[in-house]
Amino acid sequence: MQSGMMACTKCFCPPGDNSSSAGQRSFLGFTSFSIRDLLGSKEPPVSPSLSRTMDGGTEAGEVKVSRLHMEGETPPRFECPALCDSLHGSFQDGENSPTMRAVLCASVCKVYRFQTEDQRWLLVREQMSETPLSFSLPKQLLSALIRTHASRAQEVKELGDLSPRWDGLRHDVVRHCDHLIVNYQETLAELEKLSASSCFKSSSSKSDKHLQFVPTNLHSQRMEVSDPDATRVWYEVITFGAPADHHQAFKHGGLKKLLSKHPNHRGSLGSYSLDESSRARALLAGAAQLQPLVFGLTEELLSVSLELSAVRLQLVLEGLAQQTERFVHALKDELVRSALSDAGSDGAPHQHGTTSRGGRTSPGQQDGEEWDRVLANVAVSLNCIVAMVDRLRGREVTPPLQEAGASPWQEQLLPLVVALRDCVREAVGKARAAVTFVILQEAAATTVGQGPAHVVQRRHAVFSQALSAAVCGFVLKLYGGLEDPDFLLQLHSVGLLVQFEGLLSTYGEELGMLEDMEVAVDDLSGVTFAVTQAPGDEAEDLLPTLSGAWGGLVVEVPLPPETFALLPRETRDGRLIPVHPVLFNIGINQQQSLAERFGDSSLQETVNQHSCERLRAYCNALTHATPRTGSRSLGDMLSSLERSLDTKKRKNVGVLWSAATVCREVHGVRLTSCKSAKDRTAMSVTLEQCALLRERHSLGQQHFSAALDCMRRSRRSWGQISGCYPQSGDHGCGQHPGDPRGSLVPQSLSPEAPGRHLYPVVFLLVTSHLLVLWLILSLVVLLARYQ
Repeated sequence: MQSGMMACTKCFCPPGDNSSSAGQRSFLGFTSFSIRDLLGSKEPPVSPSLSRTMDGGTEAGEVKVSRLHMEGETPPRFECPALCDSLHGSFQDGENSPTMRAVLCASVCKVYRFQTEDQRWLLVREQMSETPLSFSLPKQLLSALIRTHASRAQEVKELGDLSPRWDGLRHDVVRHCDHLIVNYQETLAELEKLSASSCFKSSSSKSDKHLQFVPTNLHSQRMEVSDPDATRVWYEVITFGAPADHHQAFKHGGLKKLLSKHPNHRGSLGSYSLDESSRARALLAGAAQLQPLVFGLTEELLSVSLELSAVRLQLVLEGLAQQTERFVHALKDELVRSALSDAGSDGAPHQHGTTSRGGRTSPGQQDGEEWDRVLANVAVSLNCIVAMVDRLRGREVTPPLQEAGASPWQEQLLPLVVALRDCVREAVGKARAAVTFVILQEAAATTVGQGPAHVVQRRHAVFSQALSAAVCGFVLKLYGGLEDPDFLLQLHSVGLLVQFEGLLSTYGEELGMLEDMEVAVDDLSGVTFAVTQAPGDEAEDLLPTLSGAWGGLVVEVPLPPETFALLPRETRDGRLIPVHPVLFNIGINQQQSLAERFGDSSLQETVNQHSCERLRAYCNALTHATPRTGSRSLGDMLSSLERSLDTKKRKNVGVLWSAATVCREVHGVRLTSCKSAKDRTAMSVTLEQCALLRERHSLGQQHFSAALDCMRRSRRSWGQISGCYPQSGDHGCGQHPGDPRGSLVPQSLSPEAPGRHLYPVVFLLVTSHLLVLWLILSLVVLLARYQ
């Protein structure tokens, strides 16, 4: 049942309290009542009981709620029951469901009614929510990173004796891993100390060391629009502070600059990926499993030779030949050969087909050729045994005579069997050396090869912030698209588009934030989603979980059993959903004016151009994979975006709008960020919401400004906008002085009217002239000095 909940703190005053000061008002309690009962009751007053607690504990009295009918307020075509039923269904079925409670918490909302161009009414419900994913996913990522680095350190410790060069590299890897493990364990311990209900990191805490991995001001901004015909549409945007490491600050730049100062060390190491390292481990495991089988069959061959039975001898020989061929096939991998070549050339990547001076082969090539001879020796030894058995069976020596002696067959087979065993041992030893080299190089490339420990920790921290926001957006998008077969087909056939909208300037510290954000968004390319079946319907059972390792993380999103059964077979079978992240940034504040006039905005241009290319590639793949219907051409939208990028215009926010339009068209996840996800972010989101109402729901042009003011005052009352509106001195939502409806809204629930967003133009002009003057004076001083 749709309920209207009141926290009677400011709405009601105790009897006899005539004070108008908000500080004189006291909390009375909570009450709830049915909007449907209120509108449908013949007796206008509804009298719900007032309780001291939200669970209806101690009663504190009774509240009378009446509806007020205003003449001429409702147009003839306005269907109040339809809108109320729509709102009822949304509130009850959506917000109170276990799936929503698993990812949203501490929600605040406001409901507006706006008039359309055809004099009908839109019911708009705006909701801002926090999410427990702000803390749950960073803690899971920290645990995964601790396990990964502990396992890698232990693995390289168990590699055995190494040459001095490689032993020094092993010590570097272990020291690097131990340093990160200690820091991550401390951070995780501090996060565990926080209350289990913690689901929000405020902007004032963005520099706290133990909150490095937690996103700042992460909120879900959701707008539900109910048309007069009772159709309901949801629009969602995730807002959070730009993923950046404010604890380490930006004195030396952001991640992009730091990584360029500490280039990847793979140029001096063997270039082996995580997949190659895993393949090397599997190869060695297979060889280690086949070696005892080969040795066991050689022992059986010698035992059978004592019986002088040609039939049994042939059977054992066939088994030995089969297992030996499997052994050679398992080790005949180019990875082993290249690893031995790289190890022999002192770690430099092997270049095939090159020779050293004087026509001599390099040490690495010699090791590769030696490996080929080792495998050939195994095959030759086996062929010798086969030939000897044939002779013993009389295939080459015509009369099969048994000469005097204890075991003539065994005496002839024994040296051949010993030779085969020696060749197998040599092959296993060299394969183990190659695998050791691959494992060490891969461990070094993923630890010390990524730069100093503080740079790696910064990268992990900003990635954690971006990951939490992206997962929140995907979960909400998935819940909203469960009844859309085209969307579900798109997920497992092409993947999910995640569009980050940045409002950071390219000046000062925010340039470092943008560098952090760019790397964090790029790292999301290694993340995949998997939809799983939840063990139950409780909110804890529906919380997303993290598995895998860095570079191959999998986010598992559980769904209730009855919902999971409705998914496509490919999704239910565990097909992974790849993530395609893009970032578009346009600075819009005063610092961006300075950057465009005196600084450098090339990073912003590079980021936008790169993201546009990735976005076009995704849309092309989507067009080929899934049929598209509708009048809107995706190609035209991309062309409009490219034209906006080519336009040399300051603060070209058209780029952001074009990118957002494409993202919504392909059912992507939208995320908006500025430094702290407050003023600039709230202004952007509210403008986008009102533009959607105007373009998709026929919001009257004359009501656009009033709607925008209403939503921005809501953000002001929620604390998201702190510097764009004054504290007081205004009227109600879209109301004017003397409007009789203004007296019906309590002052505490009536948001402040907007002031103008005044930029200090005079300051900018003075600053720019001072900078020019400083440049001229510096030039004069330099010329005088060198003369």
